[in-house]
Order: sequence, then structure tokens, then C-alpha cells
Amino acid sequence: MKLKVLPPTLRKNNRYLTVEIKITSPFSKDELVTCVWDACIRFQGEANTANFNLWVMKFYEIESNDEFYTYKAIVRCQRDFVDDVRSSLALATKFNNSRIAITTVGLSGTISGSHKYI
Repeated sequence: MKLKVLPPTLRKNNRYLTVEIKITSPFSKDELVTCVWDACIRFQGEANTANFNLWVMKFYEIESNDEFYTYKAIVRCQRDFVDDVRSSLALATKFNNSRIAITTVGLSGTISGSHKYI
């Protein structure tokens, strides 16, 4: 039997955050996933973070110089929790003994719409 696709009225409404990451050491997508989850759990708690529907969709290396490395990524979250995710990511300052700064560059309803911020 073929599975039915959920109608749009029953699907979760997602938003896509384009974030810019500046860090003092090299960084990978797996480390970004760990950093995002750690930041959200630390500042919002496990019960609230479970509702965020977090997922790192894309990860790009932009540039690197002597001081820091710059990356951009697209992070998916549920529409109702965008402000909580943004505040949690902004409050993250350390990861693996490296200084880190995560800022939200753009917000979009689709992945293709969030590519204009990269």
C-alpha cells in the first residue's frame, strides 16, 4: 500500500535561517550541528529545544585568513521558534576552546529563497 502525503494544512511550517559563522579555528558541518544543538539546549533547555525541529541544510566555507575562518550555513527550524533559535545562536561564544560568533544574515520560507543571502 502506498503511503499518503500529508496535505499542506497538516505539515509543519519551517523557516530557513541563513547564518554566518566566524571562528578562530577550522570548522566542519558536523561540528556546526553539535554547536547549534549545544547552544539551543544550553539556553532554551531540552524540553523546548525538542520542538525546534532543527536541521543544518547547507554548509559553505566563504573565506579564511590569519585571524578567523568565515562560513555560512542554512539552518531549518519550525516557524513558531525562530526567535528562540536566533537568540540561542547569538549567545554562543565558545566552541571547542575557540571563539565563535554566529549571526543571522537572513530568514526565508524556502531553501532557494535563503540562497540569496549567501
